[in-house]
Amino acid sequence: MTRQSGPAPEGSARPDRHRAVQRQAWSVGLATGAYGVSFGALSVASGLDVWQTVALSALMFTGGSQFAFVGVIGAGGSGLAAIATATLLGIRNGLYGLQVSEFLGVRRAQRAIAAHLTIDESTAVAISQDHDHPRRIGFWHTGVAVYIFWNLFTFVGAVVGNALGDPRRWGLDGAAAAAFVALLWPRLRSRDAGATAALAVLVTVLVVPRAPAGIPVLVAALAALVVGLWPRRTARSEVAP
Repeated sequence: MTRQSGPAPEGSARPDRHRAVQRQAWSVGLATGAYGVSFGALSVASGLDVWQTVALSALMFTGGSQFAFVGVIGAGGSGLAAIATATLLGIRNGLYGLQVSEFLGVRRAQRAIAAHLTIDESTAVAISQDHDHPRRIGFWHTGVAVYIFWNLFTFVGAVVGNALGDPRRWGLDGAAAAAFVALLWPRLRSRDAGATAALAVLVTVLVVPRAPAGIPVLVAALAALVVGLWPRRTARSEVAP
């Protein structure tokens, strides 16, 4: 009789673990893609036609920037304001790229695809894993899943948008915000994260009635900078003689 000692080798658990990451990735992809119907309907209501909406979703493919773009256009803002707001929100994807590049190890031919799939959800699922290979699985599966479902539901929303009438009657204008809150809420565990969210909400509430469309998003983004600088000043004051 042979005796087993110690834990089972890590490789024996890898297939199940990888399948679990894939299930998580496709679940996130479906949940995120489902509110693409909101973007499609809002985009058509803002003045874009179906194919312009589909092209914007496929080529820009960053939900926050897309909603910001059509939101500014629909509210009567200029094209320059819409582009500036969408670009500011899209900068975060470049920062995500710095994180995911450490474990993706993509070659030149894959970099453009990886960059296009670097979004909130693919980054979040990837960095929540504890080894590089599951991280790569999480990134690619989530990115592909979100891309497929997001563009599918965008098309559905754009096609049925006119039949739905004003998306605000059905609460579709708030669906994206609710989804972002759902994604953000589990990450508000630290004091700094909570302070950033609270300050951003306060600034937005104060600025929205008084500023042109698109400006509140730009102003609220400064909340992270303010909160990020505050601890440093406090720390300096504590060590100062």
